[in-house]
Amino acid sequence: MDPAADLAPGGADALRTAVRKRLRSTLIDVTPVFGFTLTFALTHQLGVALTLALSIGAGIFLLRLVRREPVRQALLFLGFVCVQGALAARSGDAIDFFLPHLVLHGTISVVTPVLLWLGWPPLGVLVGLVTGEGTGWRRCTVRRRAFVRGHLVLYAGNLLMLSVQLPLFLSGQAIALGTVDVFAPLVFALGALLGWRVYRRSVGTHRCDAPVGPSPDVSSPPDLSPSLERTVR
Repeated sequence: MDPAADLAPGGADALRTAVRKRLRSTLIDVTPVFGFTLTFALTHQLGVALTLALSIGAGIFLLRLVRREPVRQALLFLGFVCVQGALAARSGDAIDFFLPHLVLHGTISVVTPVLLWLGWPPLGVLVGLVTGEGTGWRRCTVRRRAFVRGHLVLYAGNLLMLSVQLPLFLSGQAIALGTVDVFAPLVFALGALLGWRVYRRSVGTHRCDAPVGPSPDVSSPPDLSPSLERTVR
């Protein structure tokens, strides 16, 4: 049996579509980083590199508005690029342009083990959001553990990126750090693919028979009126 059958109807197709869409979006998101890195490598002029990066960021923001993509997502992206530019402009050091990415990966590396220990693997949460299942997968011990194992692959990719980024940042190698950041979406895509395969292999032939619906803890309490009536009599 295909382990993806445990997902909501059409969930596997929705998941593949969401992954492809997210990968394309991520490739667009790194365009300012690519422009900044390439320009700084060629000119060694921080002002020119920042101007190009911010211009690309503003252009992508307008493009997403024209394509009627979520405004909140577009604003978050533009704000992130502006923070990068402000940090580099304030310090006058190109390496600070990449500080937000480093902080983001560092935060993920700290928070992820806690989420996995609590039984909330981010991979399962994302799959639930995409497929419309929500958190129903948490009621199945097999699937919950499978999502934990699958997300460990993504977590390993994040640690790999951080182990490369941190020494480059501390040594002030802005161009090398920018190059690593440009390849980050490929590492994420590979980790997602391998993580999904680990999940499917871990699930194996298991099939969840429990219907998809609200968790037992949020269902309405049992009707106790007959018992109370007998007590009163």
